[in-house]
Amino acid sequence: MYGFSELPNGLRVVTAAMPHLASVSVGVWVDTGGRHEAAHENGAAHFIEHMLFKGTRRRSAARISQDIEGIGGYLNAFTDEEHTCFYSRAVASRLPELIDVLLDMFLDSRFLPGEIERERDVILEEQAMYRDQPAELVHDLLNRVQFPRHPLGRPVIGTARSVRGLGRRELLGFLDRRYVAGATVIAAAGNLTHEAVLEELRRWTPRFRPGPQPPRPSAPPEPSAPRWLLHSRKTEQTQLALGFRTTHRRDERRFALRLLNVVLGENMSSRLFQGIRERHGLAYSIQSTGTAWSDCGDLVISAGLDDTNLERALGLVLREVRRLVERAPGKAELERARDYAIGQGDLSLEGSEPMMMWLGEQILGHGRVVPPEETRRRLASVSPSEVRAVARDFLRASRLSLALVSPRSSDRGLGRLLDSWTTG
Repeated sequence: MYGFSELPNGLRVVTAAMPHLASVSVGVWVDTGGRHEAAHENGAAHFIEHMLFKGTRRRSAARISQDIEGIGGYLNAFTDEEHTCFYSRAVASRLPELIDVLLDMFLDSRFLPGEIERERDVILEEQAMYRDQPAELVHDLLNRVQFPRHPLGRPVIGTARSVRGLGRRELLGFLDRRYVAGATVIAAAGNLTHEAVLEELRRWTPRFRPGPQPPRPSAPPEPSAPRWLLHSRKTEQTQLALGFRTTHRRDERRFALRLLNVVLGENMSSRLFQGIRERHGLAYSIQSTGTAWSDCGDLVISAGLDDTNLERALGLVLREVRRLVERAPGKAELERARDYAIGQGDLSLEGSEPMMMWLGEQILGHGRVVPPEETRRRLASVSPSEVRAVARDFLRASRLSLALVSPRSSDRGLGRLLDSWTTG
């Protein structure tokens, strides 16, 4: 089902044949994101993502969209902390056009000064949009608290100051250093063959910038004490993001941590949803989410609620966290969490686009395709005591960070509440 090739220039190609589908999806992945930027170039990877849609020597910005949408396809991109991806999807017979447009963008974008200035204004508006959304802003603030003076603590989209300082020279310099063959993966999935993808790539391969995968930046230091940050704003709700530093994506404990997250707050059966929303009616939405990067990770609990309920809700959240630390989940609860995690994993690979996304993340994150059956087997072997063990490892006061966007003007009560949990 899976095909993999590493070409002589270091470019990696990974595919999944899904002959029962009508579509194909292709992604060009780069092992580069916000955490690979120096402070003065914060937002460069995201800026470059935008600029690759702004015209090549063969295509205008409008033509790029037209050449994909005109065949019934879809084109998009994203940048996160460690990766950038440009991707497209269409019916299987259009595979050559998808690859042609994506690699034309990737290898031959012009970065015209006028387009850079226009796109700078677009990104500044994008920043303003996110600042106006407290549920988004609170996560940027949490990153700042969790990773002080580290690239992971800076917004992937950059700041107004950093984006204004990025000119053509800075963007092309970052592109030349980071967008090299050894850091690039072509992932494709759907009604295709590995050989067909390699054939379409043949004429493009010599044009990739030579170079190995650039070195990774230093890992953030381990936290030693709880931290919190209050951002006062006139809002209808208080937005809460409570984070615990966890571990990296290759840690063997990740399977137990995955099930811990399901038990705690990933779905409607979870302890947080059933307690905070269903029993106490304190929030419409509450959830926990786990993220793992190359050298660290976090587990974040987020909720929106009336500010008058903040202390009560936060106390209940911390009580559920402490309960996982003190007592292993029961076998039935863990079995439900296991079945959910395995089922969600299987469902997430049903289409060509999610399969392509998974393939790119597998190669950049693990250096290989980890078969789903291996993940199922590892999840099936997790015991209740292992879930409690990772709770004791990571759900500790020293690893706690809290960010709030709230109409309140003082955080004094929060300090007392966190201190009581720390010493209780």
